[in-house]
Order: sequence, then C-alpha cells, then structure tokens
Amino acid sequence: MNEFTAKYQDQLSGTLSGFDRLVFMGTVFRNRVTGMKGYLWAHGLGAKDFGRHAEEISKRVKAAALEPLEAAGRPVRFLNSGKLDKQNIAREIADKDGVVKGPICALTAVELCSSYAIKGSSQGPELQMAPRKCLFVYQYWMHPVFGFMSVRLQTWFPFPIHIYLNGREWLAQQMNQAGIGYRRQGNCFPWIEDVARAQELMNQQQRVNWGKLFDPVAQQIHPLLFSEMSRNYPMKYYWTCSDSEWAMDLMFSNPEQLRRIVPRLMRLGILSFSSPDVLRFMGKKVTRQGEPFGHPLELNSDWKVRTNGTRIKHRLGPNSIKIYDKAYEPQGGVLRAEVTISAPKYFRIFRRTDDPNSKPAVRQMRQSVADLHARGEVSQKILDRYCNALAAIDDSTTLEELTATLEHRVRWKGKTVRALHPFEPHDHALLKAINRGEFAIIGLRNRDLQSLLYSGSPKNKVEQRRRSAAIGRQLRMLRAHGLIRKRPRSHRYDVSKRGRQILNAILLAHQITVAKLLPLAA
Repeated sequence: MNEFTAKYQDQLSGTLSGFDRLVFMGTVFRNRVTGMKGYLWAHGLGAKDFGRHAEEISKRVKAAALEPLEAAGRPVRFLNSGKLDKQNIAREIADKDGVVKGPICALTAVELCSSYAIKGSSQGPELQMAPRKCLFVYQYWMHPVFGFMSVRLQTWFPFPIHIYLNGREWLAQQMNQAGIGYRRQGNCFPWIEDVARAQELMNQQQRVNWGKLFDPVAQQIHPLLFSEMSRNYPMKYYWTCSDSEWAMDLMFSNPEQLRRIVPRLMRLGILSFSSPDVLRFMGKKVTRQGEPFGHPLELNSDWKVRTNGTRIKHRLGPNSIKIYDKAYEPQGGVLRAEVTISAPKYFRIFRRTDDPNSKPAVRQMRQSVADLHARGEVSQKILDRYCNALAAIDDSTTLEELTATLEHRVRWKGKTVRALHPFEPHDHALLKAINRGEFAIIGLRNRDLQSLLYSGSPKNKVEQRRRSAAIGRQLRMLRAHGLIRKRPRSHRYDVSKRGRQILNAILLAHQITVAKLLPLAA
C-alpha cells in the first residue's frame, strides 16, 4: 500500500492493480532475412522464386484466415482505409448481433508492412527487407479466456501476428466464472463484490504460459503455417509484448469524494512535478542538477480536460505515467493511475540471459513475454512512487492554515527559533531545496544543502566551516518547525509527513498562474 491509498483508505472500497491494454507480437523468424533464406532452401527455392511462391502462399493464407469466420456465418468486411477504428466497428457488430461468445467478425484492410524484396547484386538476386503494402486480416472474438479480443495477421511473408488483449476484459471473464458480482463501466469496475478475490485473479494473469495461450490463437488465424509451411522447415511463433499498460484503480465508495479531490490532484501533478521528479518516478538516477545519467530522453507533461474527466500525462521517451478520473457511478468512482511501457529496454531488472543456465544479474528488460512479470513489478513500483508524491494533496486545509505556525517564532529544546517566511526568496529557496525528489529516498545532509544553496566551492576551510554552520542553523530551524526529522544514528534528515504537505502546498502556490487562479475564485 502506498501513501496515497493509505491516506484515503477509509474512502476506498478497494484498489485493483494489473495489466490493462496489452499488445503482443508473434514473429516466425528471430532473424528475418536468415530465417527466410532457410525456409526457401528447405523448400528447394531460390531468391528468384520468392515472388511467385509468396503470391501463391499469400492467397491461401488470406482464405484460411477468413474461413473460420465465414463458416460461423459471421460478417467479413473490407475497409477502404486502414485508419478506421476497427475495434468500434467490431463492438458495434457484437452489440447488434448479441454476440457473447465465439467469433464476432473479420475485417480486412490494405496497410503498410515490412516484408522482402529481391535486389540485384554481383552474386545474383538477393533477398532483403523492404517496405510494401499488403492485405491485413483482423479477427475479433469473444474469447472464453480473454473476453473481447482481436488478432491481426499480415498476409505476406514473414506473416507476423499481433494479439490485442485487455486485462480488465480478462478479469471480467474470471469473475464471471468465480461468481463474483461487479459493476462495469467500459474497462473498469466502480464496484466489485469481493475486491481481494478479484486482485488474486488479476495476479494469476501474470503466471500464465503465454506460448500455450497464444499458439492456438495463432493457429486459428494462420493454420497454413502449422499444417503445411512447417513440414520441411519447423517454425513457430516467438512472442513479445510490444506495448503494455499497467493500471492501478482506486475505487472510491462515494463518487462525490473523488470529484472533490480531482481538481486539486491535477493541479498538484502538473504544477509541482518537475522533470527530475518524473525521472525519479520512472526509477531513473539523476545528477545534483536534475539531469539524467546516460542518453537523455525527451520528457514532457500535459494536462487535458475531457468530456468524461481530467487527466495528467508525463512522457519519458516512448514510456509514460498518467492519472485520470475513469468512472463515476452511483456505486462508486474510479481514479486510475497508469504506466505505459512501449520500450522496456530503458528499465533494468535482475534476470538471467536467454541461456537458462546463466547467472542472474542486473540487465536490460526484454520485450519478450519472459520478462512480462517483471514489467508488471516495475510498473507498480513506478505508480507507488508517483502516488506517494500525490499523497501530499490536502483537500480540507487552506494554505493559510497550513503555514500559520511557520510565520511565528517557536521554542525548541529550550531556545527560541526564528519564524519561517515561505515566500521570502531566501527561505523559499531553502524549502525548494529540501523538497527535491532524490532526498525522499536517501535523505538530505548538511553538505547536500550547501551544494544547492551556495554557488561554487568554498575558497578555504574558514568559509567551508561558515557555510556548514549556517546550514546547521537552517536545519535546526526546519526541525523546530516540524518540517524535517533526523534519522537515528545518522547525519541525514527526512522531510516529515506534515512537512511534505506544507512544502507541496507552498511550492504549488508559488507556481500557479493568475489564469489558473481566477476560475477558482469565481
């Protein structure tokens, strides 16, 4: 449990964490050129024969992919544009025809793909990768395990497959089988009869054998690969996860309580979190200046107000964190925090190599489904760090009430300590320094504040002692006002829970613009 869920525990009917949208890719050849050359050789074909053979096989692949849908009497539609929302079309067909299990429809469209071309060389015709267009077949199903799902087949060599699932759709199937009552809105659940049991079911999703689950799906859309094409040259699909969303749903018993805190939550998220903060949420190390180690990634944040709610999104390269109000029902409201990982290589985990006999070590996370369980763990840690920072939101106390005690002298350990003036430049710089994200984990020291509050290194030991004494007095003042506390048997200090609340409120107030304040005053 993170600090945010702990803070609102009495208002929550439960929390639910697990995968949301998942996109898997199945590829036949790990090395596409070498694999294709081996296939041609096994079938007694050369590069010059590729075009004729590919044309013949492709026609049969298309027919075989559509056959199970046609046999079931389900519609098959050709779309003039690959950009149409195919999922909406399929859902409309399912709703219209009342499909609750089995095939829904097949949609086909001509789209760009990565395939092969024959190029001339001094050694003769040569097979190379090249872009082209081909027909794609999309199958939509109400699957007995996954619920609503789709499969996409490229009907030209090397025949990659994409499988699109949703962890919440899958959970609905699991809860139906377990007899757990729930209220559903889209892909979230404002109310679940037994949240603890539902979480156990979601946890089971990470312990499945993905190959066993996906191979029958692949055979269903591309039977020719298994029945004929693999006779002389054994082939099977290698599965990777090209895109994953891990969501943590906070289920508020009273939707009005959620409506009340969302505006403050969004302002805190967009105005208070700096680029270094987002880097730390993502588990990245940063320098004292807030710069990332290694190759820098593009980083940005945005705030959108939509018809059904508000959301904040922080992007770090191709990966992102976002939080938004997902659903409002009489039974409850859902606040969703979500991590999208499209490039797992930017995260490091403790694992073996592809060799099962290798020793575990800290290595790059792989796209392979072998690391999907670790991807879930990394995603949850990101959300916990993010929600811990959001826990600083206060939905009842005014800024004046929070800072009132700081503006007066206090007595601490028998001595008088001066007042703090949060909006005076010198004190504000001090408060901003102790609120830096890296200190939330490792704690802060006298020397850390010296490097932040003084420009350049001390010229001599006298100046160094003077700086250390000045920072020591400031640390004493912060302790007297209850903003920080000293770690036992250590020279490090941590910001207190009350201090974090006060600091975030002050820094947020310092950054908010008049344009943002005027609507609040209305």
